[in-house]
Amino acid sequence: MKQEYTHHELASILSSISDEKQMSKLLQDFLTPQELEDLVLRWEIIKLLHQGLPQREIAKELGVAIGTVSRGARELKYGHNGFVQLLKSLDKSLDQ
Repeated sequence: MKQEYTHHELASILSSISDEKQMSKLLQDFLTPQELEDLVLRWEIIKLLHQGLPQREIAKELGVAIGTVSRGARELKYGHNGFVQLLKSLDKSLDQ
């Protein structure tokens, strides 16, 4: 089985879940507690970058290395556009 197919399959499964509790349980089953914590931290970094906070300020506020924040900034700028699309979608839902 090709890994790319597995990515699409997983994306399809995750996007089919609309119940927050069910998604939370699934994430807890898929990920270790540390992986889940890292994912939450990465999302916090992305949100703060999107708000325009300086990278050094984010690193200091969250207690992470500047490299961790820089990686998030690179993903926002050069990634697959997933973060950007999600942030735009969230911004629109907040405006309504």
